[in-house]
Amino acid sequence: MMKNYEYILFDLDGTLSDPKIGITKSVQYALKRMGITENNLDYLESFIGPPLQQSFLEFYSFDEPQIQTAITHYRERFIDKGMYENTLYEHIPSLLQELSDNGHTLVIATSKPTVFAEEILKYFNIHHHFDLIVGSNLDGTSTSKTEIIQHILHHYSDQPKGSFIMIGDRKHDIIA
Repeated sequence: MMKNYEYILFDLDGTLSDPKIGITKSVQYALKRMGITENNLDYLESFIGPPLQQSFLEFYSFDEPQIQTAITHYRERFIDKGMYENTLYEHIPSLLQELSDNGHTLVIATSKPTVFAEEILKYFNIHHHFDLIVGSNLDGTSTSKTEIIQHILHHYSDQPKGSFIMIGDRKHDIIA
């Protein structure tokens, strides 16, 4: 069935890898720095997928300065430890190899900042399977999955839209 799609867009978190520990502990760290104690890492799973700005607003009603401060704290821990507290799902390397061998062009489409996505893919040694890695900017722009997919479609503007498929684990992936 996949042979109909030349371009396969993959979300990263929750689709290729399980980032729960790294993301939730980094959110927990940020919240603690903001004076909020949250001991239930399962509750913080809702931060996996959507942009951090959106999650800090939705779940903690932070205003813009608080959101930026929380993201700074989050990144302190995430850059040091969190991005490596991540587990690649079983059979992902062989799946990516098989798709590549069958002529598909693989692309990462993630709300995570591109620089972090690139580092994680290198950490798992699967970066070479991807023709393009598109994520958000560190300044908080281009975080919506719709913007990210539009960027990818523009990059491959000579290809028909029917040759693309998005694979993800959250509603943001499907809606985009």
